[in-house]
Amino acid sequence: MNILSIGNSFSQDAQRYLHQIARADKTDLKCVNLYIGGCPLSRHYRNMLSEENAYSLEMNGESTGFFVSMKEALLSRDWDYITLQQASSYSFDYDTYQPYLNELTAYIRHLCPKAKFVIHETWAWETGCERMQQNFGFAHSEEMYRPLHAAYARAAKDTLADLIIPSGTLLRTLQETGAVAGLYRDGQHIGFNQGRYAVGLLWYTLLTGKDIENNPFSDFDGEIPAHEIAIIKECVKEIAAQK
Repeated sequence: MNILSIGNSFSQDAQRYLHQIARADKTDLKCVNLYIGGCPLSRHYRNMLSEENAYSLEMNGESTGFFVSMKEALLSRDWDYITLQQASSYSFDYDTYQPYLNELTAYIRHLCPKAKFVIHETWAWETGCERMQQNFGFAHSEEMYRPLHAAYARAAKDTLADLIIPSGTLLRTLQETGAVAGLYRDGQHIGFNQGRYAVGLLWYTLLTGKDIENNPFSDFDGEIPAHEIAIIKECVKEIAAQK
């Protein structure tokens, strides 16, 4: 299975462990991320028009050191899934999605008609993050999540997406348990261990349809306690069952 994300650091976070999770389950899954830090849909659209080699190419959660254009990546292999997302700072404002989202979707479907198109719902920032309150006026993560969730649902509807991956909903669910540490690393990006692992598991089960209960992957960049792994898996299964 081949997965391409046209994204930024949030798709980078989502893909960090995805290939390894699949490999631990004896599943052949190749993951490619087109990375530009903080890249919004408007810039993806400009890159689409210019065909500039603007993207750092990441493969299976690691940088390759190569730069490619969107068109080059789209035509490089037969993709099973192609994901698109809005930059986190604009994710709660649907007016920033269009007309770029529809144009990008049409372009992707024209070049890759056999691929399934996926909207990746990114996550709200952590409660207590000063930038979230200063820049957007949100005092609590839930206040950012609600309009973000609505915007991504509208994006999926307007593009007739084949799937939405609700990473934002998963992060909210995990926060509400109060039992998992390390969900964030800087108030905005998810943690290198628990956060990335949780989102990677969600991507894996939704894209492959495989159960993650007995997935043995544990080669994290840091340590995750066994009881937190169990909680993460339960939350992922709960969210996946709603799709």
